[in-house]
Amino acid sequence: MLSANFRSLTSSSVQVRILAIVLFAALTALTARITLALPFTPVPITLQVLAVLLAGLTLGAKDGAASQALYLAAIVMGFPLDAGGFGAAVWLKPTAGYLVGFVPGAFVTGYLVEQGLGRSRALRLVAGLVGVAIIYLFGAGWLVLGFLGGNWAQGWAQGVVPFIGVDLAKAVIASGVAESARVGLKRRKP
Repeated sequence: MLSANFRSLTSSSVQVRILAIVLFAALTALTARITLALPFTPVPITLQVLAVLLAGLTLGAKDGAASQALYLAAIVMGFPLDAGGFGAAVWLKPTAGYLVGFVPGAFVTGYLVEQGLGRSRALRLVAGLVGVAIIYLFGAGWLVLGFLGGNWAQGWAQGVVPFIGVDLAKAVIASGVAESARVGLKRRKP
């Protein structure tokens, strides 16, 4: 009897985790649809960074990263879930590095929360800003090395500067709502 109850609890907990991973992958795909093209850069503004930060802040390192890896796997399989709707062809575009950065961005954000930066909104904001910096590192690096001939000044101007303000706002929002989302998720776990 005890063994059956344990299996049931474990199975239910795993199901909640899997569902949360799938939901955050879907949220990232949905937020890709909210896009604002800028005339001076091939990188659009999207709400995806908000979803990535929420994944890390809410699910933690492993599950947050898994949600973003699932999102990328769907794109690799050809689903047009990226901001441009390119599907697998996005890996040949200037924005691919940002997508790759979603996995370590969510992981590090979640890891920092697990290590104590989840105790307050201000600390969650710090974790989120570190996650944004990681996404920028991957995204601007891809842009510079693959499309701008190694010109880091141009990469900074096109791949980071235009997004700092809006991504700061996303980090503030994510740090504000993440704790409620995390508590709500814990309530669903047996």
